Amino acid sequence: MRDLDLLTLRLFAAVCEQRSIARVAEQESIVGSAISKRLAQLEHAVGTPLLVRKRRGVLPTPAGETLLEHARTMLASVGHIERDMAAYATGIRGHVRMLVTASVMAESLADDVAAFLQIPAHRDIQVSMEERVSPDVVQGIREGSASIGICWDAADLTGLETCAYRSDHLAIVAHAAHPVARLASVRFADVLGHEFVSMPALSAVQVLLARAAAVEGKTLAHRVLVSNFDAALRVVGANLAISVVPREVAEPFARTAPVRIIPLSDSWAQRRFAVCYRSSQALPACARLLVEHLARVGLPAAA
Repeated sequence: MRDLDLLTLRLFAAVCEQRSIARVAEQESIVGSAISKRLAQLEHAVGTPLLVRKRRGVLPTPAGETLLEHARTMLASVGHIERDMAAYATGIRGHVRMLVTASVMAESLADDVAAFLQIPAHRDIQVSMEERVSPDVVQGIREGSASIGICWDAADLTGLETCAYRSDHLAIVAHAAHPVARLASVRFADVLGHEFVSMPALSAVQVLLARAAAVEGKTLAHRVLVSNFDAALRVVGANLAISVVPREVAEPFARTAPVRIIPLSDSWAQRRFAVCYRSSQALPACARLLVEHLARVGLPAAA
């Protein structure tokens, strides 16, 4: 079995599919006797007949059908190797589409993707990102509308392959004149009496806060509903309400605005994100490189 070669396996698979040695010989520009000799050597190597010769061609035996299945898998793997190595040799080309949540988009993803694209070998790769809520990210990856998704790892990622990315820390953001701003840290339950700037109901942050409030037997008091963190921070800066925002998003805003960031002491306030995809083997070479890059830069932060 160690003497099996890829050319013989490729010819064997072609003969099984074409049901004819002569037809394969014509397509491959090889004399039929040479193919017959290779097939005979293959049968000798495996120790059992693989083909039944008939008047109008050949048919695989049960053993031949089994070998054909393995041969197709091996040849497909070789094809992947050839494509990936060719990509490295000539420069990767391709377009990677990503679905990501608002938190990921607002934090460090843009910088991480920019760093990836600045690598000379990646100059011919294009990356597009579309913002969606976590359930839609997962659904989009399952349906094949994008190669890569990044979302909160508490989402239902069943059936997808994943790797850790980064993490963030939810915090209360309040105007400097707001009573909450005097606190060093706070439990979410202790601020439920205040009015909030809220995000869309299906966003990961809002779902998390609604559940946390329900555990306390309370509901959030929504004063303003916005679609993104930037808008939420502007509302907080006007002292209209407080908001729950990732600390990593709020810190740049807090450097120039009259707001304070108060860490949440609840265990759920630290979130982890995951890169998800249907199958690493099915990823195009350019998408696989991006996944490896994101896992590499995100691992220290996730840890």
